[in-house]
Amino acid sequence: MATEPQLQPSFSPRRKWSIGLDVLARTLVVLAVVLMINYLSAQYFMRFFASSQTQIALSSQTVGVLKSLTNQIKVTLYYDKEDLHYPTLLALLKEYRNVNRRIQVATVDYLWDAAAAQKIKSDYKLGDSTGENEKNLVIFECEGRLPKIVPGKMLADFTLEQVPNEKQPEYRYKFTAFNGEKIFTACVLAVSSLKPFRAYYLQGHREHPVSGDEVSGYLNFAAILQQNYVHVEPLALLGTNAVPMDCNLLIIAGPIDEIDTAELEKISKYLDQGGRLLALFNSAAKDRQSGLARILARSGVIVGDSEIVDVANSLKGNDIAVGFSQQQQHPAVRPLVGSRLYLIAPRPVTGVAARNAAADAPKVSILAASAETAVLRGDPKAPPRQYSVAVAVEKGAPPGVVTERGSTRIIVVGDSFFLANGPINMYANSDFARMAINWLLDRPHLLEGIGSQPVHEYHITMTQAQLQTVRWVLLAIMPGVILLLGGLIWLRRRK
Repeated sequence: MATEPQLQPSFSPRRKWSIGLDVLARTLVVLAVVLMINYLSAQYFMRFFASSQTQIALSSQTVGVLKSLTNQIKVTLYYDKEDLHYPTLLALLKEYRNVNRRIQVATVDYLWDAAAAQKIKSDYKLGDSTGENEKNLVIFECEGRLPKIVPGKMLADFTLEQVPNEKQPEYRYKFTAFNGEKIFTACVLAVSSLKPFRAYYLQGHREHPVSGDEVSGYLNFAAILQQNYVHVEPLALLGTNAVPMDCNLLIIAGPIDEIDTAELEKISKYLDQGGRLLALFNSAAKDRQSGLARILARSGVIVGDSEIVDVANSLKGNDIAVGFSQQQQHPAVRPLVGSRLYLIAPRPVTGVAARNAAADAPKVSILAASAETAVLRGDPKAPPRQYSVAVAVEKGAPPGVVTERGSTRIIVVGDSFFLANGPINMYANSDFARMAINWLLDRPHLLEGIGSQPVHEYHITMTQAQLQTVRWVLLAIMPGVILLLGGLIWLRRRK
């Protein structure tokens, strides 16, 4: 009987060791590549999104604020994870952390993690968790300073709309806008700053009130100041009162009555010390003069008496839409070039260049101007032309002189109603207010606006026949095709 041949091993020991070392070397190379990619992505990363709905792009203002941070900020998302807005809020906070690693994000679901929720309530003195105000919060804290606590209901805008129903009318709250970035950036700015900027609002001459009146109230403008971490206080310059030394910004919003000469001198002295001023003129002012124009003339700003009329760019007759200057590209309005400002009965505001001006002479720049079709109400026979309606002034100290407040900065607009509660939401008015404030306060990293992110709804409308076709495709045709392909593969393998 012949002996059966002995089976030879497929691989010799040497071959086995060679294959093992090769696999090990390849594995180490892959690990090295993965580590290198992770390191590079931590330093320089670019993110790609499969869908625009999952993309959260931060505004340049937010990026500027985050990159300027030098303190550690802890953000706690005290939220129900099943809430509709939780994934969006978490994704937004992660974007903040990606820009600056000094921002730490922690999440606490108060419904499932009772111990962590109790600690949060104790640390921040939230009280009883059953209270409506203690649910769904975003807490910002910076190195033991007073925290900022944002209720979740502030982060979204809703509107009540009717749902089509043949039997009886039904209504629902429709989610229209997301305010997360706007509020979060304001909180980051608030908790990271040692003290807020302070703006004083001149009173006593029938200026616009800080109220909810749609026509003349400045409540929304005051809210914009607060969002940019600027604390607003009223100011009366009667008697011995002067502009306080902690005044970072003086606001004179459309006085109707004449400002006393002694008060004007106090304002002039404030500007000579390097003060910052936002001056707005009211078309209803007595004799078109409040006295403020005389002070501004010293800085090379001339305010006209007549109103500008431009029928071709008007919605109601006494209002006009003006464009931002594309020639001078001033930093206070550079991002707004291409958009428009909505003004009501504005007066011309322009600058006069002084001859043989010294190095410290005021520099006047045009911010916004009407179209070429504008005329003056008091001079209808004059040919139409372009009129400047807003200017910026910057003046440095004389050589060798150090002013108490820095360099003088002024923004003058020939209308004050455009920042009232109603008009401020028109065109680019609110964005102009934000950027004017931050240019006056010399905060270049905030010279971009942060708006609410609109929420879009998409509806698919189908007839009953189309709906029946979709049902057949999803429930019969697609599963049937998969079963057929599987059967064909099985038959082929049997052969």
